[in-house]
Amino acid sequence: MKDVQGQKDYRKVALKKVGINNLKWPVKVMDRTQGIQNTVANLELSVGLPSDVRGTHMSRFIEMANNMDSLNPKNLEVLLMQLKERLQAEVAHCKIEFDYFVKKPSPVTGVISPINVVCTFEAELNDKFNFSMKVDVPVSTLCPCSKEISEFGAHNQRATISTIIRMDKLIWIEDIVRISEDSASSPVFSLLKREDEKFVTEQAYSNPRFVEDAIREVSLKLDELEGVIWYSVHVESIESIHNYNAFAYTEREI
Repeated sequence: MKDVQGQKDYRKVALKKVGINNLKWPVKVMDRTQGIQNTVANLELSVGLPSDVRGTHMSRFIEMANNMDSLNPKNLEVLLMQLKERLQAEVAHCKIEFDYFVKKPSPVTGVISPINVVCTFEAELNDKFNFSMKVDVPVSTLCPCSKEISEFGAHNQRATISTIIRMDKLIWIEDIVRISEDSASSPVFSLLKREDEKFVTEQAYSNPRFVEDAIREVSLKLDELEGVIWYSVHVESIESIHNYNAFAYTEREI
């Protein structure tokens, strides 16, 4: 059959990325406690397209996705090598977003329930392989100013700590979850009994944090985490008494 995608193109416009996205795909992820965790990912796979080639072969991205085993940097590098070879490209990219579940005991009764964090693995293979891991962790923050000026209570809200790291050794998703939760006023849980709810409420009240406080705490902990060579952190608070969100951002190369 005629290879339409492989036809010559004379418009002399190279394309940085051509591929597929929003592809739901079952994947296996390395789990620190269980070894492997099954989840569903949203895949984006692409390659660079030279200026003299009309199009790419989209079905080949699916073929390469079929070859994926568990998600980790080494396997993603193999995937991108296969994409480059199969599609005769100079550069290949992937972005894989998935829910990752951490089983957490409640603070007093110890009842265990899963809580999900959103993870994103992003990688590029050109002359060298680059990989980053993003983890979005839900937490609770309590406003120090509100606590200081109020006779009764203080406003608190859900926040998200989004951390992206580049590493030169394996860092577990659970490490980033722990750092994020330890930097907030309190973690959040799927299941809390009354004794647990009392503990979490009082813990947040005794540990007030602005978004600025939380992001600085995360940064200090990442500075000490072996294997991190670069990071960015974004903390966003879904304000409970304002009609806007509060956020802070920083990044650093170590």
